[in-house]
Amino acid sequence: MAAALQTLAVLGAGSWGTALAALTARHGHPTTLWGRDPEVVAAIDRDHHNPRYLPGIELPAGLRATTDLAAAVRGCHWVLVVVPSHAFTGTLRAVAPLLPAGAGVAWATKGFEPGSGRFLHEVAEDLLGPDVPLAVVTGPSFAKEVALGLPTAVTVHGRDPGFAQAVADALHGPAFRAYTGNDMVGAELGGAMKNVLAVATGVADGMQLGLNARAGLITRGLNEMLRLAAAIGARPETLMGLAGLGDLVLTCTGDLSRNRRLGLALGRGQAMDQAIAEIGQVVESVQTVDEVMRLAARHGVELPISAGVQAVLHGRITPEDGLRQLLAREQKPEYPEALFR
Repeated sequence: MAAALQTLAVLGAGSWGTALAALTARHGHPTTLWGRDPEVVAAIDRDHHNPRYLPGIELPAGLRATTDLAAAVRGCHWVLVVVPSHAFTGTLRAVAPLLPAGAGVAWATKGFEPGSGRFLHEVAEDLLGPDVPLAVVTGPSFAKEVALGLPTAVTVHGRDPGFAQAVADALHGPAFRAYTGNDMVGAELGGAMKNVLAVATGVADGMQLGLNARAGLITRGLNEMLRLAAAIGARPETLMGLAGLGDLVLTCTGDLSRNRRLGLALGRGQAMDQAIAEIGQVVESVQTVDEVMRLAARHGVELPISAGVQAVLHGRITPEDGLRQLLAREQKPEYPEALFR
């Protein structure tokens, strides 16, 4: 039986916001995409293209776009926020008084609130109150492939099972599978940490260290995810699923990843400012790595790969120094004690 049609507002007209808005519009859900750039918004609404973020990909004719936030949100069943993590708090603060009664809020933003280090669901709960249902959309998904209609699987985690299911129903379609869960902490941790670890594998590949090194970094990076997850009360199966392992593998191996491309550039000796300028979009790992390390320090968890990425991104060490430090670590059992008891 087909899911009921839902009226949606997608906030953020970058590559990922545009791809998700196009997805729900293709599934028949009336969707309005909100963005700040009048030229981009006009091109989406009039010409059915996003020339800046998804050039050459045709968008559905039924997708509407606007720079008017109130108009975008008016009459919607729920809002999907798809802005960079540094803009998440401001966007929620702006949309909170505009939400229709009973509307929920989901987000496909990955990261933490810069400065405070709060998980995004904590920010949402604080700004929206206890009566607004919340959900996070995460998993291995490059925007370009979703916009092209290539097969993709994600997971939707929320504490209100009815709302999480409604979000998954709107996203789910012939080439897009959406699973559900209720571990928001684990889902958000995986989505944030994978960006940091993708820089490490990018650096290794930029230095031409080989496929063995890449596999080792991915595996030990997953171990770092699991150890931090254990310390903060997340469930291991969340990190072993789409929100953790799936997203980690994609971001560490796929050159559509901005974070991997930053690592590749640094590993080849390029300056960080130049690398970010050439990527031309927000690279979440630059801010996320500091919040990951603050979270690890609060819980007494050692994260050598993530710590090395932080030191490289802040210019305290070179990629070569980071490699030497990792290789110089003492030999020990792979799992000296059980991660989860």
